[in-house]
Amino acid sequence: MRNHADFLFCGIELGERIERAEAEFIAAGSAAALERVGDDGGFVIGLAGGFACHTEAGSPLNKVAGLGFAGVPAAGELDEVERRCAAVGAPVQVELAHLGDPEVAETLTARGYRLVGFENVLGRSLGDARAATVPPGIEVLRGDDTDFDRWADTVVGGFAVPDAQGVAPHEDFPRDVLERAVRDLAAAAGTRRYTALVDGEVAGGSSMRVTQGIAQLTGAATLPAHRRRGVQSALLAARLAEAAAQGCDLAVVTTQPASKSQQNAQRQGFSLLYTRAILVKP
Repeated sequence: MRNHADFLFCGIELGERIERAEAEFIAAGSAAALERVGDDGGFVIGLAGGFACHTEAGSPLNKVAGLGFAGVPAAGELDEVERRCAAVGAPVQVELAHLGDPEVAETLTARGYRLVGFENVLGRSLGDARAATVPPGIEVLRGDDTDFDRWADTVVGGFAVPDAQGVAPHEDFPRDVLERAVRDLAAAAGTRRYTALVDGEVAGGSSMRVTQGIAQLTGAATLPAHRRRGVQSALLAARLAEAAAQGCDLAVVTTQPASKSQQNAQRQGFSLLYTRAILVKP
């Protein structure tokens, strides 16, 4: 049983630190996507301490992230973001931490944004991270330039068949669009890639971004045939050990509420830090 002292408390300052890292991650991936597809209505705009991004139709990078810790966006700034999204026929999606300024949510709902879902942000201190331990038959390999395509195919293949446990996400993405977003984030934001093998067969993949002492666990997916065998836990343990070795003091992961990913993270010592409300203006 864990001691109460082991649970990480998240105040506003820590929440701001995590949200800034997340917003910069989304902005970096979006900038890479725009280099690939050309301007064509896309944008990355700084907005009240965060970023508003749009890349291509249906992309998971199309969102506003990082609001709530640097004041309320001015009406004119929101007008501009909404106008540019409307010009390409896209809704505006805001992922808003509940630790942020409540006036931001009040402003958005007054403008017609509606709540469509939630996601959880979990974290743990890395001061006591141990060497990675994996179940028998599972091997975790650090990726390099030679296996990028295999890693991307594995991660996208896992994401394409979501685990049924927990609250379902409010949206899904075409496989080709999701694959391009995964590649853009991996290429632009300096993520480290990991592949899990079960009895020598590729079973899952994950990634991690290290920035300003934070290890962002930026996605993990297990192919359906290999689920419930400890693959995700093995990928998580390997990343935690490497993050601690790199001098990070904090690891964070975002999950769907009540999902298998959240359960695995909490088994590895993560605590629920805060929730992001997902607000959309059609």
